[in-house]
Amino acid sequence: MSNPILNDNFVQAEGVVSGQVMTVNGTLDKTFLLFLCATFPAIYTWQQFMAGFTDKAGMLTLVGAIVGFVFAMIMAFTKNKIFAPLYAVCEGLFLGGISAMFEAQYSGIVFQAVLGTFAAMFTMLGLYRLGLIKCTDKFRSVIFTATLSIAVIYLVQIIGSFFGMSIPAIFNAGLIGIGFSVLVVVIASLNLIIDFDFIEQGAQNMLPKDYEWYGAFGLMVTLVWLYIEILRLLSKLRDR
Repeated sequence: MSNPILNDNFVQAEGVVSGQVMTVNGTLDKTFLLFLCATFPAIYTWQQFMAGFTDKAGMLTLVGAIVGFVFAMIMAFTKNKIFAPLYAVCEGLFLGGISAMFEAQYSGIVFQAVLGTFAAMFTMLGLYRLGLIKCTDKFRSVIFTATLSIAVIYLVQIIGSFFGMSIPAIFNAGLIGIGFSVLVVVIASLNLIIDFDFIEQGAQNMLPKDYEWYGAFGLMVTLVWLYIEILRLLSKLRDR
């Protein structure tokens, strides 16, 4: 999650000197809990779609996407830990439905996307731990700008779709479209570096314990985005 407020000054200002503090292991535990919260709703929506209840599955997917986005915005601005699992449940509904839709059209694509997501995550973690990619203020600024630009492109595409229009080339299976998806996957992967750095710096600077939920939430947001983008990329490659 490329968040401009998660810089070194923010981490140092929020540090505590007593009581329970944020740890890397604690954040990983919270991340695992969030993925459990997402797993069961995802399985349910997937099963509903595969059983032929496509209208119900479609509604659950749409509700999960919209409500999950609302909870994500609230969590991002309030940092209230209760919204992290609520977001995870909604994302589970969304991911189960969207994954089933892709799988119905491209057999085996979900397994490939999951493998790709974890491969990207561990690659970025390795590059970060080895110091090959450093999370400097300039790095954050560049990734934030790139992420915001992608969000604007998607917003324009969504608005245009209501009027029967589409941004040329980048959303089809041509070389430009595939190249755009590769670029988005790279940007999404690099956002993981910012998540890793926030978690590590937060633990070193003794942020309050509740920030483990915020770190886990940020990591999950990035992984969900990365997974969806890998699905899109693989679908374009299948259509070639």
